[in-house]
Amino acid sequence: MSWLERTELLVEKEGLEKLKKANILVVGLGGVGSFAAEFLARAGVHKMTLVDGDVFDETNINRQLPALQSTIGKPKVSVLAERLKDINSDIELTLLQEFLSPERAFEIVTKEFDYVLDCIDSITPKVNLIVAARRKKVKIISSMGAGGKLDATKVKVKDIGKTKNCTMARVLRKRLKERKVDKGVKAVYSDEVQIPKSVKITDGTNFKKSYYGTISYMPALFGLQAAAHVVNFIIKK
Repeated sequence: MSWLERTELLVEKEGLEKLKKANILVVGLGGVGSFAAEFLARAGVHKMTLVDGDVFDETNINRQLPALQSTIGKPKVSVLAERLKDINSDIELTLLQEFLSPERAFEIVTKEFDYVLDCIDSITPKVNLIVAARRKKVKIISSMGAGGKLDATKVKVKDIGKTKNCTMARVLRKRLKERKVDKGVKAVYSDEVQIPKSVKITDGTNFKKSYYGTISYMPALFGLQAAAHVVNFIIKK
């Protein structure tokens, strides 16, 4: 019995074949990206490129799929790759352990990819990745801010121009408009108003000036929505 038997019942042989042939780029393997990558792998996607320059630390344990006491200090890329290969030993993975500079965003995004998942949590690299995808006409779905929110029923996928009640989306829209990109980008976001007292200001390293407190399930839900959107796009293509 194939481990994808239940999937095939739902999406049929043709859908399964499309998923097998799909080539997906996942950038950022934190709370959103780790779950998204796993959902894609379990759906039968056989080819993925994973990008993340970070290692796990203790603060990741509350919300990131492979973050455990035993993985603290280990690279996110290699830990997640090991996990995905344990799900599907035939999966083809390209691993890039790096933070995304503007130049690299343009190099990495190519027409070979059927879809790009932007799961980065810092604005500048997000802008670079989205602009690269739009310029090269590669489909992209971008995760907005999962922090400062608790209501799981408010998460949805819309064009970035139609998002609301999301600080990250507002800043991103402004930055993208400066680069002549104001539509055509799918966004996963929550229209719940962010809980203001849950924000913390930082020293600005890694393009991050502040961050919101985050509950365990919210980034997973963003990753789920992103992966679901991509899977449905591929099987209907």
